[in-house]
Amino acid sequence: MSAPIVSGNSNSKEEMYKSRGIKRDREEDFEEKDPALDDQCPKLDRSRNCPYLDTINRNLLDFDFEKLCSVSLSHLNVYACLVCGKYFQGRGQKSHAYTHSVQIGHHVFINLHTLRFYCLPDNYEVIDSSLDDIKFVLNPTFTLTNIKQLDDNSKLSRAYDGTTYLSGIVGMNNIKANDYCNVILQALSHVTPLRDYFLREENYKNIKRPPGDHMILLVQRFGELLRKLWNPRNFKAHVSPHEMLQAVVLCSKKTYQITEQGDPIAFLSWLLNSLHSTLGGTKKKNGKTIYNSHIGRTFQGYMKIYSRRVLPVYINQAEREALLETDAYRETMTETPFLYLTADLPPAPIFQDEMKQNIIPQVPLFQLLQKFNGSQEKEYKTSKESIVKRFEITKLPPYLIICIKRFNKNLFYVEKNPTIVNFPVKNIDLADVLSKDEEVQRKHPHTSYDLVANIVHDSLGGSDQGEKGTYRVHILHKGTGKWFELQDLHVTEILPQMITLTEAYIQIYELRKDLPQQGETPVV
Repeated sequence: MSAPIVSGNSNSKEEMYKSRGIKRDREEDFEEKDPALDDQCPKLDRSRNCPYLDTINRNLLDFDFEKLCSVSLSHLNVYACLVCGKYFQGRGQKSHAYTHSVQIGHHVFINLHTLRFYCLPDNYEVIDSSLDDIKFVLNPTFTLTNIKQLDDNSKLSRAYDGTTYLSGIVGMNNIKANDYCNVILQALSHVTPLRDYFLREENYKNIKRPPGDHMILLVQRFGELLRKLWNPRNFKAHVSPHEMLQAVVLCSKKTYQITEQGDPIAFLSWLLNSLHSTLGGTKKKNGKTIYNSHIGRTFQGYMKIYSRRVLPVYINQAEREALLETDAYRETMTETPFLYLTADLPPAPIFQDEMKQNIIPQVPLFQLLQKFNGSQEKEYKTSKESIVKRFEITKLPPYLIICIKRFNKNLFYVEKNPTIVNFPVKNIDLADVLSKDEEVQRKHPHTSYDLVANIVHDSLGGSDQGEKGTYRVHILHKGTGKWFELQDLHVTEILPQMITLTEAYIQIYELRKDLPQQGETPVV
């Protein structure tokens, strides 16, 4: 009969082991130990002293593209090979990453989700501070102190390939025909409150959306792109918007494509409204629509729209006065928010001048903005009737977006107006455009704006080419005070005097808080 199992103190246990013939020196020998506490643990030695770190090739690492396995095309549990840069799924013995490590002899991998490093096929985690730069390129992070210093930083950053660049002034890949998206993304990345908000991932990481809603993906990808554009420790001096544009195609239900040229202002309108609805949405207060999101607080302004129907031509004075008294022909007023203003160009000349060349007219921007002074009227024709409208701005936004309407559709093609718009780069005062109401004037002690981004359309040929062409953007780098021209991967410095000679299409202005309204004395 075997000896009974005795419970109690350690002496009783030792007697039990001896009675059974079990050789045991200490009870601790049977306890499970934490390898992190054992200096002699071979696993910890390999983690801290991986012999394959010198095989990592940072020149081949590119984390801008969609993170899916190059074999199975799966998004789940994807690892990047740090030797060749390819993506593989899993790290088990039957996984694609494991097979790659055995067949090709590449051993160091990073999990693209957890940002942890592993050595295959031995399958142990690699812990080494020399890999922090790879982790930072994959997921750049910014502290509040870093963000406050961005607009004052004039130092050049050096990429791993030796090229130098300024943070925020980096080229962007044109996959096929997505330059119309690139210029919008570049311009928005230099809107300071928008940039500062999206550089901190915790601002939007925990936003709750309904199940199956893909719009949160657009917010996350936009923030990820901005962090890469402003990353001071990039491996290369350009960024690919591949993941961001895939989110655009998905969330817009293929309205905006990577392979087809589109209209930047339509894309801008969709992007701002999509980000706005995902971040906070539109709310109504006292019957007024409010953009209750960071997008609205940055770009939202208000205007009053006065509308009236045009009276028939062939009526006498008595009939005219009678119609004016009816509700159908009485002028109505609605107040509405806006995210950008559309300025109309005067028609371009049809005939050539005496030198057998087309005259390229010029018009000042301030003349175009008179459309919103509350007194200038414009007729809008429909198939059934004509309506006369006038616009009166009652609230100016911190950042004003102006779209200069250059494209007109006729029965045959889209025609472009090549009129040059003369505009100041600094100190454009919009006090005369603002409503003359005393309450409105009192709420706007500052009405001067500075240009921060200017998007230009370059035609391929004649005016009948319309929207066909290429886009480029001029960006002000506040740290250096210099202007740069960005067209896909090409980045060049440009004089501010040259910006005013281009066919400007979309402009973003920043409100200055240090200049008072015209006619006011600055406070000393």
